[in-house]
Amino acid sequence: MSDPSDDGHWMREALVEAECAAIAGEVPVGCVLISAAGVVLARSHNLREALEDPTAHAEVLAMRSAAAGLGTWRLEGVTAYVTLEPCVMCAGAFVNARIGRVVFGCADPKAGAVASLYELNQDARLNHRYPVQGGVEADACAEVLRAFFRARRKGSALTRG
Repeated sequence: MSDPSDDGHWMREALVEAECAAIAGEVPVGCVLISAAGVVLARSHNLREALEDPTAHAEVLAMRSAAAGLGTWRLEGVTAYVTLEPCVMCAGAFVNARIGRVVFGCADPKAGAVASLYELNQDARLNHRYPVQGGVEADACAEVLRAFFRARRKGSALTRG
């Protein structure tokens, strides 16, 4: 798994992806998958609107890309850097992919499934568990989301007026 001392660096890379999502009008969440050797395996951002796909979360898209590149669905030893705490779907996909570790930026009190609402990553009833580190570059990750939704509210106020 990637070196925890690099967590800030890789989270800033995930933030680049989140910014790409915001520019595209998508909820700004970014994800970067790093191999145990410190190599970028995949990077993505939310594309639910563009793909008209409810599963097109940054994490799912990055896992699909990494698995295709590696030629296996098993992402053992891989660290996922995600700007927002993963939801139930993504936390479950990480279980199914046998992810090595998840690092997230800001917590998601409404849908977070690895710290806030659930700790799916540590559920002993499942066949895989993975460690989680939250709060890495949390302020920057939260600000990208706040700015996006602030701009959306401002835009919708203009269209009503």
